[in-house]
Amino acid sequence: MQLGLIGLGKMGGNMRERIRRAGHTVLGYDRNPDLADVSSLAELVSKLEGPRVVWVMVPAGAATQSTIDELAALLSPGDVVVDGGNSRWTDDEKHAVELGIKGIGFVDAGVSGGVWGLENGYALMVGGDADNIAKVQPVFDALKPEGDFGFVHAGKVGAGHFSKMVHNGIEYAMMQAYAEGWELLEKVDSVTDVREVFRSWQEGTVIRSWLLDLAVNALDKDEHLDKLRGFAEDSGEGRWTVEAAIDNAVPLPAITASLFARFASRQDDSPQMKMVAALRNQFGGHAVEQAK
Repeated sequence: MQLGLIGLGKMGGNMRERIRRAGHTVLGYDRNPDLADVSSLAELVSKLEGPRVVWVMVPAGAATQSTIDELAALLSPGDVVVDGGNSRWTDDEKHAVELGIKGIGFVDAGVSGGVWGLENGYALMVGGDADNIAKVQPVFDALKPEGDFGFVHAGKVGAGHFSKMVHNGIEYAMMQAYAEGWELLEKVDSVTDVREVFRSWQEGTVIRSWLLDLAVNALDKDEHLDKLRGFAEDSGEGRWTVEAAIDNAVPLPAITASLFARFASRQDDSPQMKMVAALRNQFGGHAVEQAK
């Protein structure tokens, strides 16, 4: 089949290559002309045969909205737009209505796989009507890992991105657990080879995972992570997961704590710990350190 793919960054560029390897035609557009196959969205749409499928792989929010707005004016009834970025699921519902008014289908696709997806395949969680998903299925089949797993029609519009959001929330908590364990192992004198302890967990343990494999890869490159600053950004899905938990009265203590730990990583000198130190000094006479 033919596919229009908008956004050819780290994920989109590799996805284009994997789909092409499966024998499909992909026309890609990117703001960087060195990456693009066409010079504009209008040219992209004009070169696709109907019914068209156009996959949007750009940052969530304003960039996705403006792209979908432009596509709404270019596409025809029966065409389908797939949002494969990390959009919030509530935006999906809005986009489906906007495109549906013009007879254009909409599918939201949560995509996991990162820079490894080209070779290993991408896990896909999709939401939308079955008829629209069927139009995209050959592309989903090309992108997913080999075997029976890695693709799910999660439910109605928004279900794909909601599922990917929860996936990323779980990822936050798993990474935080590995990080806390690593710090504790590094702290004690009795453990003399933390990297090899992590490596020993890769086989036969209940905590073995791809994230653990990646942790070992990182430690092989920089055994004590001395080259890195202790700063971790968050891309939004963790916050949305916690907000959804509050809206639905679902307790998520581990995921919430992992999100807040990332916030703490951005503080060179914690204001909260200043107050804790002051209170300990007040009630117990504990020593405090003066600001430099």
